Amino acid sequence: PICCLPMPFDAKKSIMYHCCSKVICDGCDHANRMREIRGKLKFKCPFCRKLTVETDEERDKRWMKRIEANDPAAMNQKGAQQYNKGD
Repeated sequence: PICCLPMPFDAKKSIMYHCCSKVICDGCDHANRMREIRGKLKFKCPFCRKLTVETDEERDKRWMKRIEANDPAAMNQKGAQQYNKGD
């Protein structure tokens, strides 16, 4: 269930999935989670249907895989994360 409405300007109102670097609004993410909870399903990405990550290590692995594939969204997100850390 993805609404396809324009994304909010506030980045805090959206989420980026690390498996495919797709960004969806919090409303669509919430609706997808509720559907999975009600159906007793495992949490998956609404775009690529990969299972969501359980650990930070697994998330970083997927992130680096997207960066190695020259995904600009993943590179931007990782760069922002490193900038905020002070690296």
